[in-house]
Amino acid sequence: DLLLKPSFIRDNLAALDELNESRERKGFLDAQHADLTEAIDTLEDAIRRIDRETRDLLQETFNQVNTHFGELFPKLFGGGEARLSMTGEEILDAGVQVMAQPPGKRNSTIHLLSGGEKALTATALVFALFKLNPAPFCLLDEVDAPVDDANTERYANLVGSMSEQTQFLFISHNKIAMQMAKQLIGVTMQEQGVSRIV
Repeated sequence: DLLLKPSFIRDNLAALDELNESRERKGFLDAQHADLTEAIDTLEDAIRRIDRETRDLLQETFNQVNTHFGELFPKLFGGGEARLSMTGEEILDAGVQVMAQPPGKRNSTIHLLSGGEKALTATALVFALFKLNPAPFCLLDEVDAPVDDANTERYANLVGSMSEQTQFLFISHNKIAMQMAKQLIGVTMQEQGVSRIV
């Protein structure tokens, strides 16, 4: 008796339509899920490839800078040795520590050096980076200020040797450094806040 009622038949036909709609919806969602899973896999592969290439490039760059730093430091100090070291296992997260040993001193970090030694060590590191990717010019602002005469002479010689490939513009009050310049421009301030070229 129940099977013969028109409302029951109508509801069952609606259920078939709903089932078909649900199947279509499920097929659409399954296809989207597959697309998203494929996109995630592609992104994860790209991230792994980028991380691997970045590690390789960073390690290669670090090694080159470390080599240049080890060569330039003794030139600026007239001896001694310096190196860079990673402070962590994972190169992408690691820091870099500067170890410097001027002649006649024990190994120490840059924090234990005098002001002049820090300036020369930093100069050696900047020049090591500069050798990796030289620019057409370099501006140095009173780098030699905390440095004694003997070290200033070595600094001037190094800048002179590097000036074959790079033009150096430097600000200095040191007569030894001024002697290496090919052109001198004096700047004075006779009136407060007004600079004049001599």
